[in-house]
Parts: sequence; structure tokens; C-alpha cells
Amino acid sequence: MRIPRPSRRLALLGATAAAALSVTAVTLPGVAGAAPHPQQRPTIVLEHGAFADASSWDGVVERLRHAGYPVVAAANPLRGPAYDAAHLRGVIDRVDGPVVLVGHSYGGTVISRAAVGMEDKVKALVYIAAFLPDSGESSLGLTNKLPGSTLGEAVEPVEYTLPGGVRGTDLSIEPDKFHRQFAADVPADKARLMAAGQRPIAAAALEEKSTGAAWKTIPSWSLVTTGDRNIPVAVQRFMSARAHAHTTEVDASHAVSVSRPDAVVRIVEKAARTAR
Repeated sequence: MRIPRPSRRLALLGATAAAALSVTAVTLPGVAGAAPHPQQRPTIVLEHGAFADASSWDGVVERLRHAGYPVVAAANPLRGPAYDAAHLRGVIDRVDGPVVLVGHSYGGTVISRAAVGMEDKVKALVYIAAFLPDSGESSLGLTNKLPGSTLGEAVEPVEYTLPGGVRGTDLSIEPDKFHRQFAADVPADKARLMAAGQRPIAAAALEEKSTGAAWKTIPSWSLVTTGDRNIPVAVQRFMSARAHAHTTEVDASHAVSVSRPDAVVRIVEKAARTAR
């Protein structure tokens, strides 16, 4: 069978294509002019505190995602530092790549415990109107270290009994006191929704002493809220200074993630830019 010879036009096209491939083969190995691969952004893991839930991060999540960060807003059981830290470590273990841990209020106690020994994975800790406890300290003990908190006047204890007879006490903020106590700079309608959906915390969780303090080995940032009625501003400043945290102050209530998500995002991004 006779194989037709290619036309001169086809032969020229083939030669041109071969030349192009030849040039490509020379330039690619040298990566000259090739765009660098973008560095992997850390995943931001958010841990809410007492009297709140994961929705308190909504404004922060929206802004961080818009900026290109993967975000996880974890559900905090609010049962105690050891229990809650173990739960959070399970969340962190499921994340690929580096993590920036962000804790609000009692969530700061949890991230301080959860990140111990996780320096290879957790690259920064960010405390938002939060506790930065050392070993042997409790959230309640730090709250009462200096005057300024009115939380004791606003909480309502509720006793419960579990199957098997185990008894305990949960704490919530009384709904009619929630706006002034927790979220004074949040619109009243929004504060009422927050009060209705608040997650109670076990009273024992606030009294349980911390073991380990990850801020001693992991770089930390702290957003101090000067209008806070839960954790006195003087206590926030003391803990932040002791941890050598990169500290910013903002005129906001304890619910700063709701009232000032922009301020929260700015400090989280500062921490995230150092993560490698």
C-alpha cells in the first residue's frame, strides 16, 4: 500500500511545531519566567468561648474567606480545659498544613492547652479578649485577679443530673443582662438573638486549673478589649504582657468578634503572615 507524501504546507507546519516543542523543551527545565507556586496559607481554626457559639465568628469567617484563608469555626463543648482541648486537637488533626489557632474568652484557655506539643503544626496563637493562663491557673481565678468584672452579677446557675446520677452546674448569662454584660456595642436586636442562642459553660470548667501553656513555645498575638465587662482589661494586659504577645487594644465589648470583626481579622492576618 502506498502511503501518501505530506504536502509542502503540512511539512512546514510540522517543522514549525517541532521547533516550538524544541524551544519549550529547552526553556521549561530552567524554569525561566515561570510563575512561582503560591505559598500555602495556614488554616485559621476559631474556638469560641463561654456564653457564645460558633456563629459568633460569622463576620470574621466571611472576611477571612474573602481574603483567601481556609477557616474552621469549631464547636467548643465548654465542659473543661482538658476535655475541650482534647476535642480541639481532634479538629486540628484533621487539617492539612499549618494552623493558626484563635481563641475568644475561655477559648483562649482551651487553645493554650490544646496546642502544647504541636509546634510543628500550630504556628501562631491569637487571643481575642481571652485568657492566657499559665499552668495551675483557672479562668475564674484570672477573672478575679484584679477588679473590673461584673460577670458574677449576671450569670445564672442551672443544676442538672445526668444518667447514672452525676450532677453538675451550668452557667448562662441572664437574658435581660446579656446585652450590657457581654455585648454592649452590639445592636440590641442582635444581642437578643445571641442571648437566646448562648451556650452554657460548666461551672467546673471555669474553676479547672490549666496544665501547660502553649504560648511559651508558640508566637502569640492578643487583642485586648478596653470596654470588657467579663475579663477586666487590666487582667488582659497582664496576661498578654506575661506571654510577650504582640498586643493590640480596641475599644470594644467582650463580644468583639461580633461588634468589630474587622479588628479581629487584622490581628489574625498579622499572625497568619508569620506562619510557615
